[in-house]
Amino acid sequence: MPHAFWILLLAKMTTTAIIVVAASKVVERAGPFLGAMVATLPISAGPSYIFLAAEHGADFVHRAALTSLATNAATFGFGALYALLARRRPLWLALGISFGLWIVAAFAIVTTNWTFATAGLLNVAVFVPSYIATRACRATAPRRAPVARWWDIPFRAAMVMILVGFTVVVGRLLGAAAAGVAALVPIVMFSLAIILQPRIGGEGASAVLANTLIGLVGFGAAVAALYATALPLGAPLALAIALAICVGWNASLALVRHIPIRRAAKT
Repeated sequence: MPHAFWILLLAKMTTTAIIVVAASKVVERAGPFLGAMVATLPISAGPSYIFLAAEHGADFVHRAALTSLATNAATFGFGALYALLARRRPLWLALGISFGLWIVAAFAIVTTNWTFATAGLLNVAVFVPSYIATRACRATAPRRAPVARWWDIPFRAAMVMILVGFTVVVGRLLGAAAAGVAALVPIVMFSLAIILQPRIGGEGASAVLANTLIGLVGFGAAVAALYATALPLGAPLALAIALAICVGWNASLALVRHIPIRRAAKT
C-alpha cells in the first residue's frame, strides 16, 4: 500500500478518536441528545469516503454509497437493539448481541443487489419501529455520575483508532460494496457504548444510542444525496453536499430542541 494511504489512515484514526472522546465528554456534560448529535456526524464515514474518492473516483463512490444507504438501516437496528438491551443487561451482552446482528445484516446487505428505492424503503422499514420501540430509552436521563479513571481517555482514543484502522484496511481490500459497508461500521456508536456504559450506567448509555436514531435519518439522507450526485457533479462536490446535509440536519435538531428549553427557563 502506498505511503499516502497510511498517512490518510493515521489522520482518520486520530481525528475519529478525538471526536469520540469529545462526544463522550459532551454526553457527560450536556446530556444524551447533544452527545448523540455529535456522534452521528460523519466522523468515520466522511474520511472513508474522501479516501475512496481520491483513490477510486466518482463511479466507485456512487456504487459504494448505494450499499452504504442500505447499511444505514442495519445501523438503525444496532442502535435500537443496544438501547433496549443496555437498560437491563451488562455491556458485553447488550453490545455483543446488537453488534453481532449488525454484522449478520451487513453480510446480507453486501451480498444483495440493491436499487435506490429498495435501499430507501429498507431504511424506513427499520427506522419507524426502532424509533417507536426506544421512546422510553430517550426519555430516561443518566442516573449515575461519571466514574473518573486516569486511563480512561487514552483507552478511548486507542480503542477507536484500532477499530478505524481495521475497518478502512478491510474496506480497501474488498471492493466497492464492501467499502460501502465498511465505511458505515458503527465505530463511533460502538465506542461510545463501551466508554459510557461503565461510566454513566446502562440507562444513560441507552439514552445516547436511542437518540442517535433521529440523527441517523440525516446521515441516511446525506448518503442518498451522495449516491444521486456523485456521477453528475463529481465526487468532491457530492461529498460537500452530503456533509452539508448531515451537519445541517443535526444542527437543526439541536436548535429545535434547545429553543423550548430556553423558553421554559425564561418562564
